[in-house]
Amino acid sequence: MNKTLFFGIIFMIALFTCQAQYSPELVKRANEGDAAAQYELALCYDEGTGVEQSYTEAAKWYRLSADQGNAVAQQNLGLLYHFGYGVEQSDTEAAKWFRLAAEQGNKEAQHNLGVFYHFGYGVEQSYAESVKWLKKSAEQGYSNSQHLLGIAYRDGEGVEQSYTESAKWFRLAADQNDNAAQFFLGTLYEEGEGVEQSYTEAAKWYRLSADQGNAVAQQNLGLLYHFGYGVEQSDTEAAKWFRLAAEQGNKEAQHNLGVFYRFGDGVDQSYVEAAQWYRLAAEQGDADAQAELGYLYMEGLGVKQSYTEALKWIRPAAEQGNAFGQRLLGLFYFLGNVVEQSYTEAEKWLRLAAEQGESTAQMVMGNLYEYNKGVKQSYTEAAKWYRLAAEQGDPDAQFHLGRLYANGQGVPKSFVEAAKWYRIAAEQGQEEAIDALKKL
Repeated sequence: MNKTLFFGIIFMIALFTCQAQYSPELVKRANEGDAAAQYELALCYDEGTGVEQSYTEAAKWYRLSADQGNAVAQQNLGLLYHFGYGVEQSDTEAAKWFRLAAEQGNKEAQHNLGVFYHFGYGVEQSYAESVKWLKKSAEQGYSNSQHLLGIAYRDGEGVEQSYTESAKWFRLAADQNDNAAQFFLGTLYEEGEGVEQSYTEAAKWYRLSADQGNAVAQQNLGLLYHFGYGVEQSDTEAAKWFRLAAEQGNKEAQHNLGVFYRFGDGVDQSYVEAAQWYRLAAEQGDADAQAELGYLYMEGLGVKQSYTEALKWIRPAAEQGNAFGQRLLGLFYFLGNVVEQSYTEAEKWLRLAAEQGESTAQMVMGNLYEYNKGVKQSYTEAAKWYRLAAEQGDPDAQFHLGRLYANGQGVPKSFVEAAKWYRIAAEQGQEEAIDALKKL
């Protein structure tokens, strides 16, 4: 399941609301050099409370307060520099003000400085420095820093890798209802990394995160419901969570919802709906969805039949290493559908799929070797590929392997082995195998 999210840029944008009303008295105190009043006046301008909103004025008053050592003003001035609000954008200046506030113990500034070191914004990139500042913030209970520190320990960036430490920090943030930390803690329970493996605990934490709208948690919770891991199996519940994630643009959930509609799992079967969800995922580059959408175009299921459209989606899937897409592209070249017929190209793509265990591709590879199509004829190689597919339950491959045993081609001649494979294929309704059994 998906368990990787990028190290998020999470900044504290507004620390407090303006406590004092904008008034001539507040302006008077600020002009007289009162640092607290200057900070309050800056907040009023920042938020447009009692005065026309102005980042330029906010920056002016934050600076005056910050110059007197007000840590919260320093933190907020750093944010204005980072975003370029009311000042010329400068991460170097932002880092300067974050550092001044961080050195005074301001947890939000410590967090932001940690993020800056992680990415090298306005400072020389350093994972070790990033962890140093995140830990100072995390130890003050700041949940955003706690969950980023959990990621650092999970990935071993700036610290010695430790799932146990990762779980510790994720839990501290998760207990504060940090939805990202809840998601990450769920992944650790699912994989048994740093904690005792438990699908039940994984589902618990995914649900808490999913209920807050975390799309990846919703997708993972859907998978737990589909497989019945840690929850009572329910494709209806799985479809519910896939849909919530899919509607937020999660491509894995869009693909999974497409699969559900294609086969009618937890939803009313609909090729039209399947195609719509596959398309959304495919447009985001999801190789599984691209291959599945291409197949629907090949067969005219839920869309107007079109080999040209099919090829459009199948090729990028194949180029990304998708075995189903590689098999379909190989068959396009094998048959010469909207591409120039080429057994050589067919063999190239079918082999890539077959080496990933795609049974139909293995069966066709056997055919290529048996009949000298794009490869040097070899009954031994044909038998090898037929066997791989046959052992996965492919009835055509089972029949062909039985035939090779009956003829002693590429394998020792054996009517016993031939009958064995014919019978297995016949039990699946393979007509040629049924006829062959009668003739043995």
